[in-house]
Amino acid sequence: MSTSQKIAPHLPYLRRFARALCGRQKSGDAYVAAVLETLIADPESFAKDVHPRVALYRLFLKIWGSLDLNSGTTNAPRSGPEAAANRSLEAITPRPRQAFLLASVEGFTPQEIAQILETDVPDVVALIDQAGREIADYITTDVLIIEDEPLIAMDLTRVAEGLGHRVVARARTHREAINAVRAKPPGLVLADIQLADGSSGLEAVNEILGSMSVPVVFITAYPERLLTGERPEPTFLITKPFQTDTVRAIISQALFFDVRADRRGRQPALA
Repeated sequence: MSTSQKIAPHLPYLRRFARALCGRQKSGDAYVAAVLETLIADPESFAKDVHPRVALYRLFLKIWGSLDLNSGTTNAPRSGPEAAANRSLEAITPRPRQAFLLASVEGFTPQEIAQILETDVPDVVALIDQAGREIADYITTDVLIIEDEPLIAMDLTRVAEGLGHRVVARARTHREAINAVRAKPPGLVLADIQLADGSSGLEAVNEILGSMSVPVVFITAYPERLLTGERPEPTFLITKPFQTDTVRAIISQALFFDVRADRRGRQPALA
C-alpha cells in the first residue's frame, strides 16, 4: 500500500486537529498542505515503524513547530492591564495543548501520543494535566446551544455549565436560534448541523455571524463531509457521538482563540 493510500482516511481528521490547534481553517489547512508537500518531496519523512495515523500526526507536529504559517502581526499594547492579559494567554503553552487535543479530540491513547510527540507516557500524562489547568478555567461566557435532540442538548448544557459557562438559550430550529441571539447575544455558539425543522445549523450560524462575531463549535455525525479543505468550513468541530472531554477541549480552544482575536482584531469563525 502506498503512503498516499495509508494517509488518505486520516486526512479529514488531521484537518480537524490542525484547525483546532491553530484556531483558523486557513492556517490549519496550510499546515496540512505543508505536510503533503513534505511527503512528496521527502517520502522518507513518513515514519514506517509506527501506525500510519501516528506517523501522519507526528510529521504534522514537526512541521507545525518548524514553520510560522499561523502567526500574524499584533497591535497588542506592551504595557498595562491589557498587555498583562495578553501575556497570560500567550503563556498557554503549545505542547500541553497538543497533548490535550490529541487525547480529547483525536482519541489517541497515551502510548500513541508519546509516539507522536516522541516522548514517554509519564510526560504525556503531565502535559495533559498541565493543559487542563491552563486552558479550561480562565474565561466564562454565555452559551447558545442550537440542537434539536433534547438529550444531546442536556449533555452539552451539563458540560458547558461544568466549565463555568452560562447556557442562556437552547434552540431547536433556525428561527429559534435567530430569536435567541436577538434576545441575548451569546459569547459562544454550539450548533448541530441538521435541525428539527429540516433547516441547516450552518445557515443559522452564517446568519448570526452576519450581525455579530462569536466563536462557533459545530456538531455533526459526519465530520468527513465538512473537512475537505475545499471551501470555508468550520474551524471547531465535534463528532457525534461525542465524549465529554472532547467538548471541554474544543470549547476551551474556541474561547482561547476568541480572546486572542479580541486582542489582535476580530476574525470570522468560518475563515
